Amino acid sequence: MRALALDIGDARIGVAVSDPNGRVATPVCVLKASDVYADAPAWRRVLADWEPDVLICGLPLTLEGEPGPQAEAIAAHAREIAARCALPLEFFDERFSSAEARRILHEQGLSEKDMRGRIDMVAASLFLQSWLDAGQIDRA
Repeated sequence: MRALALDIGDARIGVAVSDPNGRVATPVCVLKASDVYADAPAWRRVLADWEPDVLICGLPLTLEGEPGPQAEAIAAHAREIAARCALPLEFFDERFSSAEARRILHEQGLSEKDMRGRIDMVAASLFLQSWLDAGQIDRA
């Protein structure tokens, strides 16, 4: 079973995918949010190339584990995307994924400018890997 993860932001959406056995997450790309919402060819190509079985969306939670201020808007966008793709949708805690992605890319020597286009897909791969490690794919 292949999972596709989305790190939904205001302007960009990071995309990551699992291997077919649901063991390893890999960053794929970053798309304009407007392209994903409009079902643009770039988004359709991602779906066709990876043929996911489930969509995993990062949900920004507070330190207390409660939905953060943007959580409802992100959840609404994720539900719309999943409905258009006819994929089951699950949410997973994305706390600290962007900060961790930034740290990883910084350690690889990338500048802030070079990181800009990559943080979202690396963050998506981080929370997808956590979802996979937690055995969630067996429930999907």
